[in-house]
Amino acid sequence: MSLQALLQRPEALPVVPEVAATLIRTFGRDDVEVTEVTEAVERDPALAARLLRQANSAFFRLLRPVHSVREAVLVLGLNRVRALVLAAAVQSRFPAPAGIDLERFWAYSVAAASLARRLCAPRRLDDNVAFTAALLHAVGELVMHQLQATVMLELQRRAAWWTLPRPALEYETLGYSYAEVGAALCEHWRLPRLLVLAIAQHLEPLVAEPVEPLAAVVHLTAWRARVWMQGNARDQLIHTYPDAIAELLGIDPDFLVDPTVLPEGGI
Repeated sequence: MSLQALLQRPEALPVVPEVAATLIRTFGRDDVEVTEVTEAVERDPALAARLLRQANSAFFRLLRPVHSVREAVLVLGLNRVRALVLAAAVQSRFPAPAGIDLERFWAYSVAAASLARRLCAPRRLDDNVAFTAALLHAVGELVMHQLQATVMLELQRRAAWWTLPRPALEYETLGYSYAEVGAALCEHWRLPRLLVLAIAQHLEPLVAEPVEPLAAVVHLTAWRARVWMQGNARDQLIHTYPDAIAELLGIDPDFLVDPTVLPEGGI
């Protein structure tokens, strides 16, 4: 199925859930109240439950567990909560993608997102957009696996979605990848343009003119999360290290090849 044919299917670009739409409208606002976010999320109990599971996961290293949406917003902050709500909204629209273990998928995505914030902080890049882009960068896989299961299961047999060779295999087989599909979904949901560009360009960030630094950040976090998913082997970290992209951002190679840069567990 071509990219155009896939995106023309109504299931590929569903309507954004009401709660997610409410939080999308808060991007760029400086006057968002905790109560506004809390009340919006609490209108969807299933989404609220997922938010609390993520808030209490090992990735966020909280000092104590949180037991309510309000606590989650206060502890994690608006931007992380908004990103996790968007992730939950995607999952609600694509609940049964063939060949993808959703727990594993979101562990990978949260790992990438947590690293994105750390890469942005010293570089004066928008770490909130980077966190959301990294968290959502692979959602195109959910769309593709759910809407064209036979083709994607064959690809999965040849290279799992979380392995390093997978994007190239998608281009070779389909002529497009999860990046274009995920960016189309995020654009359809009217997420910020910079976030859409970071997802669309992250597989080959140096090709774009001009180069978008946040796309480079997402590339590095996706690469690092894939190596983490494959066991964090030091040889693989060293031999697949994306030198040119890391150099663009001025990142010390020792930081990214450190096996402890992502938390253990959740693989």
